[in-house]
Amino acid sequence: MYSMNSPTPLNTKALVVHIPDPNNPYVSYANDGSNGAPYANNLMTGSKRLQDELEKTGSKMRQHEDNLKILKVQKNQLDDAILDLQVSLGKTLSSGAPKTEDDSSLGRTEEGTVEQILNHEKSAASIFCHLKSLHGIQLSNHALSQELLGVVATLGKVDDDNLSRLFSEYLGLPKMLAIVCKTYDGIKSLETYDFEGAVNKFSGIYALGSSVGQTLEGRFLVFCLESLRPYAGEIVADDPQRRLDILNPRLPSGDIPAGFLGFAVNMIHIDRTHLFCLTPSGCGLRETLFYNLFSRLQVYRTRAEMLLALPCITDGAVSLDGGMISATGVFSLGIREDVSVRFPRCSGNDRLPVKYYELENQLKQKKWEKDRLQEDIRREQALFDAEKYKFQLQKQDFLKYLHDSSSFLTQHQLQAAERERQTPR
Repeated sequence: MYSMNSPTPLNTKALVVHIPDPNNPYVSYANDGSNGAPYANNLMTGSKRLQDELEKTGSKMRQHEDNLKILKVQKNQLDDAILDLQVSLGKTLSSGAPKTEDDSSLGRTEEGTVEQILNHEKSAASIFCHLKSLHGIQLSNHALSQELLGVVATLGKVDDDNLSRLFSEYLGLPKMLAIVCKTYDGIKSLETYDFEGAVNKFSGIYALGSSVGQTLEGRFLVFCLESLRPYAGEIVADDPQRRLDILNPRLPSGDIPAGFLGFAVNMIHIDRTHLFCLTPSGCGLRETLFYNLFSRLQVYRTRAEMLLALPCITDGAVSLDGGMISATGVFSLGIREDVSVRFPRCSGNDRLPVKYYELENQLKQKKWEKDRLQEDIRREQALFDAEKYKFQLQKQDFLKYLHDSSSFLTQHQLQAAERERQTPR
């Protein structure tokens, strides 16, 4: 190694110093020793550029970190609000719940409806209800349990037997036995296919049926909530059942038709857990499933009054005495038919105080907000982690650049000192 005290003269023209490129710290230029100022400037420029990039990434990282802190504070506030609502619900239920009425007739209770469904042994609805009632643990551990809400006939209730019979007949048995999924993932989980497009009977609901000794034959309907076009109008204000605010029909004279009782979609009583927030947009069963099943189906007291209202019937109508218009211009005539699966009747438990429903809706809304907030937290955490990783890489590059630059400057100072020593005085 060369020493400054060596008597051997140094050939400065033969000395080559590699200077890092400011635009790429891993590419070097050669300095012939004539003048180091331009290269020093390049070093400063490159150092400034890398430092700016490091500070920019650090700023983004801090921004995501601040966002995370804000989101977590909001989550903690939601947790407190949810806890308070749960306590309030318990107090309201214990102080204001009415006594249940004894109504155990077949088909009038939800248990009776399930029994009716189980009679259709080779249906998908029967397999689902059988698993849910007899093998609840098995179904809860299955991936389908996160997607399946139930069978149409068990997801709504009505006030009396006549409405139950009327609505069930209007929909027909296939729709009453239809299964309801939250997302398309549920559809894919229910049924798979082989390479030739044939149904694979060793997976999905077919495998579940085999596990309890039931077979599935024929086709079956499945409703996917996220794929249904929801009701686009307003919800009735302060209504615990979140009924749809649909304008009443009007005759050409401007009057509401005589005998008009309401819309079928609003006569369905929905369990509190299914009133809203079942889809990403926050919609419940009324705006999605039952609106697609009934649309603006009108209910009248008598067939005669229904026929007088024909000018303002747009999506069908039914009457309590058995009249039925399934669509505009399509009349269902003949003797009334009993559908073997009907909607259950509302019980006393379904008529809790209005305050209870309000608290239930608030609780459901808070839980839905918490789910959305947790998604935001996961997304923000991913962005923070990415910027942190990028920051660590840039920091390593910057420190390496400083090290290489320091080596160059030291070598350049040694060259300058040697040239000055050899310059004749």
